[in-house]
Amino acid sequence: MKKNHAIEISPPDISGHRSSNTGVDYVHVLDSGKPGPNVMVQALTHGNEFCGALALKVLFDEKISPERGKLTLAFANVAAFARFDFDDPDRSRFIDEDYNRVWGDEALSGARDSTELRRARELRPFVDAADYLLDLHSMHEPCRPIMVCGAQNKGGAKSAAFSRLIGAPADLLIDTGHPAGLRMIERGAFNDPASPRTAVLIECGQHWEKSAADVAVDILFRFLRATGAVGASICQLHARLAPPAVQRLVRVTEPVVAKSVNLKFPYLFKGLEVIPAAGTVVATDGDTIWRTPYDDCVMVMPSLAHVKPGATVLRLGRYE
Repeated sequence: MKKNHAIEISPPDISGHRSSNTGVDYVHVLDSGKPGPNVMVQALTHGNEFCGALALKVLFDEKISPERGKLTLAFANVAAFARFDFDDPDRSRFIDEDYNRVWGDEALSGARDSTELRRARELRPFVDAADYLLDLHSMHEPCRPIMVCGAQNKGGAKSAAFSRLIGAPADLLIDTGHPAGLRMIERGAFNDPASPRTAVLIECGQHWEKSAADVAVDILFRFLRATGAVGASICQLHARLAPPAVQRLVRVTEPVVAKSVNLKFPYLFKGLEVIPAAGTVVATDGDTIWRTPYDDCVMVMPSLAHVKPGATVLRLGRYE
């Protein structure tokens, strides 16, 4: 099968991290024994997005532990990751359903069953105990990194403020969530503006480009420094990228949600383009046409790789 994009990095061997001290495979809790925050980092939310797993391997390989509080390191959808195939890399995104759409209580506590729900139920106690959460992702299409800060009028504002403490990347995103289901970063107190518990999701770049792995490592250590879990000197040693001169916030006003598999874009979007004129056609799906609702509209994470009814294929936003 033809690959859409070059694969510049190889999936890491994580088999040595299956056995853990938590009783849950591939989930490790490192306890400093000192007061401090409960910090969690998750990789492999999607099995074909393994730049985050490469970043976690740095922590394991260098035996980096928290200086205060607890640090939970989780490889999430390991079942999907196990079937990664260089000839069909998108096949390992998930097994039965998107692991990052099942984090509402109605899904986790309901009777429905899937590979991803079973795994999410295993990880739920760790997620619900975290004061700070970093979810490491990448994108199907080439695009500069984006920090997803949750939904507007909910946890987005506090997550954006925390992202400024992290100091990277340049583009921060507050969006409208996913119609298909709740993401991990929107679960429980993460979504409550009054709670100090904060979660962010980094899109490190195109799934398999080398730069995505560099972004994942850089953001991981910036995050650990911002939480105070790991000392500044250690984190500085692992900095891989220069911080942006300025961070800008994109606020999404509406998603483009597919009605069928026939949704099309009129242009080859690369992501974060700014469309100057309101009323410009940006997507069509049969008789349904989406147009830019205002001037200087930002195209956020456009991708037809997983188009199906109910899938969000594009977000329309503007810089603040």
